[in-house]
Amino acid sequence: MDQYELIRTAHRVYVHSISQISRDTGHSRNTIRKALRQEAWGYTPRSKQPLPVLEPFTAIIDDWLRQDRDQPPKQRHTARRIYHRLVTEHNFSGSESNVRKYVREARLRLGLGKNQAFIPLLPELGKEAEVDWGTVTVELAGEPVKCKLFCIRSKGSGKVFARLYPCERQQAFFDGMIRGFSFFGGVFPILIFDNLTTAVKKVLQGRKCLEQTSFTKFRAYYNFTARFCNPGSGHEKGGVEGIVGFVRRNFLVPIPKAETLEEINERLLRGCVAYGSHRIAGRQETVSELFAREKEFLIELPQKPYSNIHLYHQKADKYSTVIIDKNRYSVPYRYSGCLLTISAAYDYIVIFSHNKEIARHRRLYNNNRWQLNPDHYLELIRQRPLAFDSARPIRSWRETWPEEMETLLARFTEAQGKSRGIKDFIQVLMLFRSFNSTEVIEAVRQAVKSSVSNSAGVNHFLRYNRESPTEFQPVPGWNSQPPADISLYSKLGGLQ
Repeated sequence: MDQYELIRTAHRVYVHSISQISRDTGHSRNTIRKALRQEAWGYTPRSKQPLPVLEPFTAIIDDWLRQDRDQPPKQRHTARRIYHRLVTEHNFSGSESNVRKYVREARLRLGLGKNQAFIPLLPELGKEAEVDWGTVTVELAGEPVKCKLFCIRSKGSGKVFARLYPCERQQAFFDGMIRGFSFFGGVFPILIFDNLTTAVKKVLQGRKCLEQTSFTKFRAYYNFTARFCNPGSGHEKGGVEGIVGFVRRNFLVPIPKAETLEEINERLLRGCVAYGSHRIAGRQETVSELFAREKEFLIELPQKPYSNIHLYHQKADKYSTVIIDKNRYSVPYRYSGCLLTISAAYDYIVIFSHNKEIARHRRLYNNNRWQLNPDHYLELIRQRPLAFDSARPIRSWRETWPEEMETLLARFTEAQGKSRGIKDFIQVLMLFRSFNSTEVIEAVRQAVKSSVSNSAGVNHFLRYNRESPTEFQPVPGWNSQPPADISLYSKLGGLQ
């Protein structure tokens, strides 16, 4: 750089000739002319980098990359895999770093690059919302349970609704949207979904798809338009994809613990409301402030929510159960063999006989589970007392009994014999129909303390505890009456 400056200064400032500068500096006249014509030069970049070792293999690499276009995305060549194939199949002796560099450039040249460009968006208020599912773990009654996280996010304001469900079935999907619409106070004109099987029966060419009939009915009831993403293109609803992770990290860490899922959903709802104070990057207003303007553009809710109920007609089997989605639910034993109507919501089952409710159960979502109410079988077990210990409804019930119940059963069978003792103990179990469990268990404890060995004694304690003792109430004005004349009794004695 010093010589470059010296040559230009000598010629431009001191007006020395090229020959003189050549004699003074020792540079050739061509070099001096080049320095006078242009800026300081460095190394000239090569138009093509020679690859003496890799060059014979570049056509093979290009061919492998072209073939990858027709292969599943997760089973395409990585640069490392290409290097190992070259070594093992073609005796390649070059370095892995050169292969990686060439593969990176070849993918761009062949249009196989993974990088995608996105357009910055500013959605209209009250026009679109995005719907998605995620998976989370919670702790229910001390046991870890995997649940499904349902989320709806407004694209305009960013307001969020989230709720946990035991599964992603269609009734849970509909329930999430019904509750979401109620939370937002209206329906977004356009909802954006993945190609969920609960909504889409078949994906057609392009964005077209064949909807599930039940989803079409639901959509028509709330009058929104459904838009489905291209297969494998979750980024088309990236807002809700991100909010699923946000809810998981901010509302469900550490892992929430509760007795029921409803308790956790109440906390989630409070978190969704609190999210209203959040300010999205690049916006001046908070989520709640934006939604206050957005709400007026939403479609009004129907007068009644969608009836998210499935009806089944089925005969109760010989076990006095009906089967819904591979799970069994009990009915009173006298309805065995009868045709019943089952009303199935996403979270509970109600069973009717001639429009009369005969049983109600919590909905099960695993397969081959039994939801049995012991009360449905008590009379039947009383007829067959030796089946008591192995009866499925009794065994599951006994796991929740206090120790006094087992003590009372042992005392009954010891005093009356096994068969008669079990029959009499079932009379105690039938008391749960008329009295709450706290009252019955307290009466059982009193009976155990008093060494009672029959159901009549338990029944006595139960009714005595419920009935408050009657206090003596004096007759009004009793103390204003004159005292009785007891001298008459002596006269009666004199008559003798």
